[in-house]
Amino acid sequence: MPEGYALNYIAVVLAAIVGLLAMGGMLMGSFMLAPKRRSDAKELPFECGIPPMPFTWSQVHIRYYIFAILFLIFDVEAVFLFPWILTFLTGASWIFYEMILFIAILLFGVLYGWRKGVLEWR
Repeated sequence: MPEGYALNYIAVVLAAIVGLLAMGGMLMGSFMLAPKRRSDAKELPFECGIPPMPFTWSQVHIRYYIFAILFLIFDVEAVFLFPWILTFLTGASWIFYEMILFIAILLFGVLYGWRKGVLEWR
């Protein structure tokens, strides 16, 4: 093993130890400084700030789930587009056609959702 590698590993181990000590110190500080008052409201499960009583059951429309899935799909698209731009600038031409196909599939998804009325917020 070359000589420089041991110094790099020592730096990584020291950074990990300092990070763990800092994390432990913050957790201990939070535990010691936090107020500890018990109440009935704190024992309830958290449901988006809405008290669960007297409404124990409510129906959520499927439109919200479809809207969220479409958001995730296009959020992932943005994640793929940024590295593609950097790779495309290096000069690989076949990557251009792959991304055109990817964007076409996503465009088909948007048009399908638009046609079905998923993107209309009522």
